[in-house]
Amino acid sequence: MFVVAGEALMDVFTGATTPSGIALDARIGGSPLNVAFGLARMGQKVAFLGGVSNGELGNRLVDALRAEGVSLDAVHRSAAPTTISLIGVDAKGVPEYAFYGTGAADRTLPLEALERMPADARVLHVGSYTMVVGDTAATQRALIDRVRGRTVVSYDPNLRLNVEPSLQVWRDTLEWMLPRTDVLKLSDEDLGLLYPGIDAAAFAADCLGKGAGLVALTRGAHGAFAWHASGVCEVPPVKVDVIDTVGAGDTFQAALLTRLDELGALSPAGVRGMGAETLLDAMRFAAQAAAITCSRKGADLPRRAELGIR
Repeated sequence: MFVVAGEALMDVFTGATTPSGIALDARIGGSPLNVAFGLARMGQKVAFLGGVSNGELGNRLVDALRAEGVSLDAVHRSAAPTTISLIGVDAKGVPEYAFYGTGAADRTLPLEALERMPADARVLHVGSYTMVVGDTAATQRALIDRVRGRTVVSYDPNLRLNVEPSLQVWRDTLEWMLPRTDVLKLSDEDLGLLYPGIDAAAFAADCLGKGAGLVALTRGAHGAFAWHASGVCEVPPVKVDVIDTVGAGDTFQAALLTRLDELGALSPAGVRGMGAETLLDAMRFAAQAAAITCSRKGADLPRRAELGIR
């Protein structure tokens, strides 16, 4: 069982102006939620552990989880509202976010919600702003310490400075996570925000030295790198007509974990002990999956059958 912990929200895309305002297109969203959907579409057994509102938007999120085949057993419902992420996409398809979620359900996950953690969980993915704000941050840290060593821990910082503007908070969280993380994935954009001007290889070496098992860095149109005990791996970008990049990083994460599982490397020891060929295979698979998402509007993640690699 894969377990994904974090936020579930509504992405609201801005559209054309109207005589009385602006057109809006609301879609299911949230980086961890996207990863859960991606894993389910890749044929994995997955549960979502997070706070979801009892309101109309929360009901829609639950319906979406159910429709994607994601287990609801670990979902914590509450009367708190649903976070709304307002998204504008620029001419290059790059999204800009504004979040409205203070006191929302995804930020107020109580410790008792951890009793819903599936007993057969063997992979836990966490990331984005619920690792740095509200009750949920403390709850997820407690969960990570509870499962570390016997469960693969996957982490994507996925910085959202309009939720938590302090870079030091994000840096401190990353430092806390490093000795607890088996698979660390981040974008070059996030790395540039965290440590402006840093050499990526030096950063990765530091992460590995502090306990991370694998460091993967996505670079958009420039492909991706991974650093591991077996060496450095680079994969070129997959050429595609880009509609937008929403959900591409989440797709990469879900696909990377899926392929590592298919190759028999998804355990704490397996991640650290895999060979260079296994890592290259998994990174190529993840890049192909992310390219498919970029060819569609919004976080429309691919299904396993759409990827020809076996």
